[in-house]
Amino acid sequence: MELLIDLFGYLSIVVHGLTILAQSMALGGVLFLILLARPLAARLGPAGATIADRCARVAAWSAVALLMSEAATVALQSAVLVGSIGIGLEDALGANFAIAGLLKMAVAAILSFLLFARGRRAPVVPLLVGVVIALLAAILTTHAVARLDDRGPLLAAAWLHQAGAALWIGGIPCFLLALANLHDGAAWRLVGTRFSRMSMAGVSCIVISGLIMSVLYIGEPEGFYGTAYGVMVGAKIAMFLMLLGLGGLNFLLVERLRANPATPVTRMRRFAEVELGIGAAIFFAAASLTSVPPAVDLTKDRVTMAEIIERNTPVWPRLSSPDHDSLALPALQAKLDAEAAAKKAAPQVAFIPGAGELPPRNADDIAWSEYNHHWAGLFVVAVGILALMNRAGIGWARHWPLVFLGLAAFLFVRSDPETWPLGDIGFFESFRDVEVAQHRSYVVLILVFAWFEWRVRAAGWANRGAAYVFPLLCAGGGVLLLTHSHAIANIKDQLLIELTHTPLALAGIVAGWARWLELRLDPKANATALRVSSWVWPSAILFCGFVLLIYREA
Repeated sequence: MELLIDLFGYLSIVVHGLTILAQSMALGGVLFLILLARPLAARLGPAGATIADRCARVAAWSAVALLMSEAATVALQSAVLVGSIGIGLEDALGANFAIAGLLKMAVAAILSFLLFARGRRAPVVPLLVGVVIALLAAILTTHAVARLDDRGPLLAAAWLHQAGAALWIGGIPCFLLALANLHDGAAWRLVGTRFSRMSMAGVSCIVISGLIMSVLYIGEPEGFYGTAYGVMVGAKIAMFLMLLGLGGLNFLLVERLRANPATPVTRMRRFAEVELGIGAAIFFAAASLTSVPPAVDLTKDRVTMAEIIERNTPVWPRLSSPDHDSLALPALQAKLDAEAAAKKAAPQVAFIPGAGELPPRNADDIAWSEYNHHWAGLFVVAVGILALMNRAGIGWARHWPLVFLGLAAFLFVRSDPETWPLGDIGFFESFRDVEVAQHRSYVVLILVFAWFEWRVRAAGWANRGAAYVFPLLCAGGGVLLLTHSHAIANIKDQLLIELTHTPLALAGIVAGWARWLELRLDPKANATALRVSSWVWPSAILFCGFVLLIYREA
């Protein structure tokens, strides 16, 4: 139970992100079935019924995933309440989050039952009522519920926001399924045109509600760049613009089908795949927003533009490290050990991972962290340059993934100096600290990424699926970085670090999905898009390296 409480903050974000994803796919699948698959089934010929049946199946399984993720959320939060403040389970289940979760679970169960039992013939009215109720339950756990002012507009905006996400991003899996089952230009245009209209409606809902929430949650410009809430909203906006760009290109392709029904739709399918991936990243960013207060509530400790410019003005990288013994925690532990020896008593532990207290920090800790980031930047810059050289046709540069092995070893040893192998805290004990656990997970991701990508590029691995490890891990690592937290007491310093890590996360997401397009696009029909993608992802990695090189904490 203690370990669960220690990890609760991070786990709740991850589970909430999965819940939003499952909810959008379940509700989006239902709306796709009602608004597109069933109305167009007869006009699509024999494939129409197949598409409708399969869309119903996708929505049904997504509803099951929603039920399971909501159950995990209710169980996690109830367990923490019972274990931390000692209330009974009945009282915990009477809280707003539990009521909302149980209501959504009931709706998900009903939707899955109807869709599994009746398939494409599931009755429309119960399905639509379920969508509305699920969205109402979802907004009961948003910031809007806790507001004293403007609660009505914010609740309406939250409902509209999630409805738009379901209609657009949540419908993409079914859209991909439909395209895969059709084989002529007229059918592609019919489905593409209808889904474009649905997407436009979804985008309108998101833009209108986003503007309302930005005004009422962020307010003045200082709240946008000077608070954690504003920074995460900025990340969502950046990814939203990526989606608009991809969606706009797909819309133009649909229009080309009018003039030439033989136009290939491979690019449309691949862009839609990327839209789904970036949409999932947006959902996890939205989950992170629930863990921080709205910008309008944080009137103190905001970061000023002058502080942002000063912190991010490039300086020469720190390439020499302070001694490990000079760090705050080892120095404190040595002092406690000396005092205990003088008294012939058992030494006191300076820091217990997961105890709810932040470890001490001094100037040498800051220097240690900057040194780590700057050397990591050198590794990543080397990777980016070698990848660009390989793209330019230099054969030996194909071994660039091996550079990541050095980065992984470096991070494993240096990321958390208070833990094994440098510190006194044991390897397994250190996982009670969320930040340490996240750092260890990044090391594993880097090792897996390096091994698979090197085998693909240098060893000629015939397993085509292995090539997708790079883009998925790269994009997934970017999403994890969006949810990454730092154990720093000073709110300003913590935010200034987030302002550096957020561009890294976005660049990782861009690199991953650009590489995905390079692998998935048709070399003949989509030569230009493929060529652009093949240069974008190594450039994004190089950008990450330069950002790490100018990283500062003071």
